[in-house]
Amino acid sequence: MTDEPSPITVPHGIPALDAETEPPRLHPAQVLIITGMSGAGRSRAAAVLEDLDWYVVDNLPAQMLTHLVGMLTTGPHDTRAQRVAAVIDVRGRGFFRDLAQVLGGLREAGLEYAILFLDASDEVLVRRFEQVRRPHPLQGNGRILDGIAEERAVLSDIREQADTVIDTSELNVHDLAREVRAAVAGDTEDVLRINVVSFGFKYGIPLDADHVVDMRFLANPYWITELRHLTGRDAPVRDYVLGLPGAVTFIERYVDALEPVLAGYLNEEKRYVTIAVGCTGGKHRSVAVSEAIATRLRDAGHRVTVAARDLGKE
Repeated sequence: MTDEPSPITVPHGIPALDAETEPPRLHPAQVLIITGMSGAGRSRAAAVLEDLDWYVVDNLPAQMLTHLVGMLTTGPHDTRAQRVAAVIDVRGRGFFRDLAQVLGGLREAGLEYAILFLDASDEVLVRRFEQVRRPHPLQGNGRILDGIAEERAVLSDIREQADTVIDTSELNVHDLAREVRAAVAGDTEDVLRINVVSFGFKYGIPLDADHVVDMRFLANPYWITELRHLTGRDAPVRDYVLGLPGAVTFIERYVDALEPVLAGYLNEEKRYVTIAVGCTGGKHRSVAVSEAIATRLRDAGHRVTVAARDLGKE
């Protein structure tokens, strides 16, 4: 038996093409370090970033930052995060003093990051600590002012390196949220998340409803034999409900009336709104109208999801 070369099973040239083809590249992750004075609003800043879909870790030891960034940017696809924020501050005690070395290591590894530093006047910080009746983390057996002074000394170098410094002395929680959003999102437009949920009054009003709409003023398709087994998502029911006198007029005027309300929510940093649309059983009228309201809100440029809470309960 003679030795013969293995048959060629790959078309000529394919291996060369594979070798020349670059693997897909991910956009570089955004890494943000949140630090600053205790009582200046770090927790509020972290909450704002979470609302913007950042992956946020609070009170992270400085030495863990490199591992966190590596795990979230080079791990399996389902664990990767493109925007990572870590709150690192003097609560980490001795671990915090290693932050400068850790940041230097990130630079050497080619990992870019930004630093957001939150500050406030001593007077404001003292007042805030007195209001919550908690000691300053570096206060020890001294006064609150002693802890603040020590913290300023520890943070002086990192403050000099900060990309953005926000003084929160004169800011309320809404003002601070706007400042943080502007610092990390630039010119990105504010987004309000609207959830339109249909429900049946006989099962109770949704607990998280910000607005409740009662569609029981429309004739009930339940009493039409051909429509009873269908839902508001089916064309015959939808056409029947929206064809009833006053239905479309109500929907159009309701959405128009919502516009200044939704704008006000954004101004007050309320980012999630639930509009509950109800009928008797939550199967016909409320479902059809909730879909119609959602469509008009989307047409107006809003981000909307729709849910039918009680569909299938009958």
